[in-house]
Amino acid sequence: MKTDIFLYNKHLFNDNTHFNSWVISPDNSTDEVGQIFSPSTESTDLLIEIANKVTSDYFFLQVKTGNISFDDANLIEWLTTTRELGSALSYCHYWQHANDEVTRHNVIEYTEGSIRDDFNVGALVLIKTSLLHEYIKNLQEKYLYAGWYSFRLFLSRKGSIELVNNYAYSTYETDLRASGVKQFDYVNPNNRDRQIEMEKAATHHLQEIGALVKPPFKEVNPDQEIFPAEASVIIPVLNREKTIADAIKSVLAQQTDFIFNLIIVNNHSTDDTPKIIDSFNDRRIIHHVPQRTDLGIGGCWNEAINHEACGKFAIQLDSDDLYLDETTLQKIVDEFRRQRCAMVIGSYRMVNFNLEEIPPGVIDHREWSDNNGPNNALRINGLGAPRAFFTPIIRQLQFPNVSYGEDYAVAIAISRQWKIGRIYEPIYLCRRWDNNTDSNLSIEKINQHNRYKDKLRTSEIRIRKTMSSKIVNKKSTTC
Repeated sequence: MKTDIFLYNKHLFNDNTHFNSWVISPDNSTDEVGQIFSPSTESTDLLIEIANKVTSDYFFLQVKTGNISFDDANLIEWLTTTRELGSALSYCHYWQHANDEVTRHNVIEYTEGSIRDDFNVGALVLIKTSLLHEYIKNLQEKYLYAGWYSFRLFLSRKGSIELVNNYAYSTYETDLRASGVKQFDYVNPNNRDRQIEMEKAATHHLQEIGALVKPPFKEVNPDQEIFPAEASVIIPVLNREKTIADAIKSVLAQQTDFIFNLIIVNNHSTDDTPKIIDSFNDRRIIHHVPQRTDLGIGGCWNEAINHEACGKFAIQLDSDDLYLDETTLQKIVDEFRRQRCAMVIGSYRMVNFNLEEIPPGVIDHREWSDNNGPNNALRINGLGAPRAFFTPIIRQLQFPNVSYGEDYAVAIAISRQWKIGRIYEPIYLCRRWDNNTDSNLSIEKINQHNRYKDKLRTSEIRIRKTMSSKIVNKKSTTC
């Protein structure tokens, strides 16, 4: 029997004895043999159409539009491996053609925590047909944008999702934006309808696997705590002689009705950063140099929150960023007092080195909701900035000693049981320039970052499953 393959462009096979090719078309103006119609590449309706056509035990599906090319022999090897494994879904590495260059594009392993909707399975996947029919038979809701995503999560619940170690096809990249730009697609207001569907699909998945957290979330009582200051601004820094002075000035300019200080954790800078810090003659500045020399950003944060001078609220400022104006600290502390939350997250404006606004502009994370934000947080890659913490809670948790994702790690941990407050107006300036560390990352670095955050999500999902099972057991014993 031939194996069905569903593509967005026609492909000439060297050997048609192995594959039955279908072309997915955005319109029904023609009625060609082997063509199926779907106005949306991610809709449930497309999956229904495929279910009505497919006859093989496994089928290939192109999940990203654009041109791809492949050799039949590579697909046959991929299919054979997947059948032997009995996988629900499999995917593989691929060759990427972009800017007249051809490179290997490695993808990462799928784990329990790989629930973000932008997880990269490449452009072509192989799916067990019986599970597509099961999904359609038990369909509870149809999606325009989240059909494929919902189905992928379903497959992860029903069987294994395997990365096959093969470069079975080539893609021809048309989206040549830098990684630092692409990462904000999910907060683009133009994508709001799509994000609503993605959140709904992710929430259903967490419900199905027993990892959904529900309100009410705990509040804190900041009035019971006594600290040497009401707030501390935390700046970890390593070799930022060009920007650290501006960051310090933006803190010292703050106008508040409370006492605050600034803890700068100088991670053994070798440029003029230490001299610049010491040039400020202000008793509010604590210039702290750790004894350890193996600290990442998270480790530097731990040095600050555990410092005897740390205030009741620990508030972020990166060494190359600025507060928007002199009211930022007051607005954050007011939100802690008003909502009695364990964490407050603000909004920021993206600017260049000259403080001119650059795309995507204001990042406010309006996708957050008090009831479901802690669940949706596992789907997205970040929660916003600036981040501020109620010090007794963050001291309980501590940051992982890494320089990427340390903030996300503690944020999702807090969100599972504590209330998080939001400020939707910009109060922070996030600077980007050509040499900025996260302006345009390599594939290897992107994979490293994504693998780490997926690992965090895996741990968090397992913790939440344990919490849910304890709640269920408690209810059953009281009945």
